[in-house]
Formats: sequence, structure tokens, C-alpha cells
Amino acid sequence: MHSASPPPPPASALPELIVERHEGGVALVLLNRPDATNALSLQLQALLSAAFSELSADESVRAIVLSGGSKVFAAGGDIKSLVDAGPIDILQRHTERVWAPLERCPKPVIAAVCGYAFGGGNELAMHCDIIIAGEHASFAQPEIRIGIMPGIGGTQRLVRAVGKFNAMRILLTGKPVSAAEACHMGLVSLVVPDEQVLPEALAMARTIASMPPLAAMQIKEVVLAGMDAPLDVALMLERKANQLLFASHDQKEGMQAFIDKRKPAYTGH
Repeated sequence: MHSASPPPPPASALPELIVERHEGGVALVLLNRPDATNALSLQLQALLSAAFSELSADESVRAIVLSGGSKVFAAGGDIKSLVDAGPIDILQRHTERVWAPLERCPKPVIAAVCGYAFGGGNELAMHCDIIIAGEHASFAQPEIRIGIMPGIGGTQRLVRAVGKFNAMRILLTGKPVSAAEACHMGLVSLVVPDEQVLPEALAMARTIASMPPLAAMQIKEVVLAGMDAPLDVALMLERKANQLLFASHDQKEGMQAFIDKRKPAYTGH
């Protein structure tokens, strides 16, 4: 007689964050609080911080996909932990330190967004380098509706992504915008059918991971550093980074493979 299968663990026993390492240098980071619409609790933020610190230091990882699953990306902060907080409580949370490993991750990061990316969820997506959204995804900064404002880059990254007038409308009304509208205004990179979001993100991550990792990291670093620099300074950063890559084995390998009409074998050196 076969014994009965054990019951599934209660939701509270499941990890709030799942990290998977896929073939080809791709890592998947999955938010896993489905019963709380992936609200960014202090615990979940700490787990994200630790995961991105580890992935940043792992030379086998060349691209990262961040997902909230097929229903919701993240529906904002954990309001229950904020309602009685005072200004010193918020200051001492040091969210700038908690989020720094994601902000400073040298590897390309793709957000795979299904459903809501609201408040802290939208800010989380904007920490990434590419945003792939499902057709029914939506994006919002609704903090004004509960008497506060974004505090993890929502005002600053949003205005840099979509311009002052679109950002002001989103921030001051708190109303969501659709994936199609977000793509039109420059917040989203690509819109695909909902069921294709994660496969598309993983496929793009595999493509990026197949590229020379030093070049990918230099491109990311120069784009981010140059965004707020004067053009002549940004162009200088670009020239220096390009010059530096000519010291890499991957540059020699890539060009020789092109001449030989063969697939290059990049090592990250």
C-alpha cells in the first residue's frame, strides 16, 4: 500500500524569495508572497538585498531576471508596518542601504512584470535595466493617496524614464497606467502576452548572458553614470570604457571569431 502524500506546507512556511540558477549564466529571482500580493515587507526587502549581493559577486551569473510570478509583480510596500511609524523609524530603516545591492548590481537585470507593479513594486522594477511587461500589467505610484510620497526613487527614476509631465500625472493622481501606455512613454521596454512574460525575459537574459560579460557590465555602468552627467563628460566615460575593453581577452576572441566566422567563447576576462 502506498502511503499518502504529505500535505503541502502552509504558505507561511514557504520562502518569501526564491533564487534559481539556470543554465547559460542566468539567475531568476522570484518574489514569493502571493497571499500578500508580493508586498515588500522588511523581511522581503532584506532577502532581496542579500540575494543581489550574492548574485553580484557570483562570476557564473551573467544576467538576472526579477519576477513576481504570473499574477502580480509587487503591489507596493507593507502598509501595516508603516501606519504607526514615525520619521525616525523610517530614517532608521535605511532603505538606501537595503536597496543598494540591486541599485549597484553590475549584472544586467530584467524585470518580468505581470499584473500590478504599484508603489514600491514600480520602484523595484525601475531599479532594473530592462522591463518586460504583460499585456495586462499596470504601473502606478499611488503613495499620494495614503498621505505620503515615493521614498525609494519613485519620483527621481520615474521622471528620468518618462519626463516631467508624464511623471507628474502618475505621481500626483496616483492612477495606474497600462503596460501599453507605460511602453509608449518609455517606462517599459517591451509588452508581450501575459503568459510569455517570463519565457521572454529568460530568453533575453540568455541572449545577454551569451555576450562578453565585461562589455555588458561596462555598457551598464557607462549608461547609468552618463545619464546625469554633461554630454562631454558622458562621452569621455564612454571612450575610456571602450578603450579599457581592448585589454580584455573577450575583445580579442570576439573579433577573431568574427573574422573566422565561428561562434565566440567568452570567458569574462
